[in-house]
Amino acid sequence: MDRLTLRRPDDWHLHLRDGAMMRAVLPHSAAHFGRAIIMPNLVPPVVTARDAAEYRDRILAAKPRGSAFQPLMTLYLTEETELRDLRAAAEIGLITAVKLYPAGATTNSASGVRDFTKVRRVLENMAQIGLPLCVHGEVTDPEIDIFDREAAFIDRVLDPIRRDVPGLRVVMEHVTTSDAVDYVRGGGDDIAATITTHHLVINRNHILAGGIKPHYYCLPVAKRETHRRALVAAATSGEASFFLGTDSAPHTDAAKLQPCGCAGCFTAPNTLSVLAQVFEAEGALDRLEAFTSLNGPAFYRLPVNTDTITLERGAPVEYPAAIDTDDGPVTVFDPGMPLHWRVLD
Repeated sequence: MDRLTLRRPDDWHLHLRDGAMMRAVLPHSAAHFGRAIIMPNLVPPVVTARDAAEYRDRILAAKPRGSAFQPLMTLYLTEETELRDLRAAAEIGLITAVKLYPAGATTNSASGVRDFTKVRRVLENMAQIGLPLCVHGEVTDPEIDIFDREAAFIDRVLDPIRRDVPGLRVVMEHVTTSDAVDYVRGGGDDIAATITTHHLVINRNHILAGGIKPHYYCLPVAKRETHRRALVAAATSGEASFFLGTDSAPHTDAAKLQPCGCAGCFTAPNTLSVLAQVFEAEGALDRLEAFTSLNGPAFYRLPVNTDTITLERGAPVEYPAAIDTDDGPVTVFDPGMPLHWRVLD
């Protein structure tokens, strides 16, 4: 096979940032994706309907001319989230989901939830109206090893929430472990998971072996090779519970190359080429469309995109090592392998 046509993909987990950074990175997602769930962890975060409307308007104003890209907005869940405001935003279609960050778990998560009893009423209402909860699935207890924080989150936080709030629809975002894959597989119709491009490619050796590679540092951090293989198996399975959320997370090189550098991989420019390479290696190109274009809309109860994109296999595709922004250069994720699949214009 040297040509592959897919329903236009969606990105169910995307960081666009704001201002100059957003203007620089947005075209790379808009070029290939029909829709994207937009993360709300700005500074300050997107916590009210008004915040979401204003952020959406800034995104739409920054879209390339003629682009049909649709940002799907989320609210950042806090212990002070106003239920009336949240329900109103959902009822008018302003928001597609609510994002749960355990306080301190990742970039700009200081306003996240510490006491989950304080958000139970909000979660119960979300279950009632069918509004999905997107979760960053890590505990922040400093005594828990960073490589064990996803598994601990399932046992300590996620499973108790789902038992206490039956019917709550949950997307466990950017899963990185076989534990999460197994939990989602056994969790029923109310739970799904996104898998990132970079977690299908790198394991923790890529970050640490032979010297620290800051551009591979992300949160949740990449795990052992056995976990990466479990993610590849889930993504390429065609199972409806797993779909693409790139977690493309741009930071300037100046912010990444610090004694305490930022977490995130910028994968928007080359995601589809990388995915096609991964799926081809697994003999699963016939299941790429399910992962990128079908399973996500089904879980979010949205129609699939009506237009298509075509990828063609040929000589290795060259992507820029970095893109320029007014804030400084942003390094593009390097998958460490030749990419033979290109998206045709």
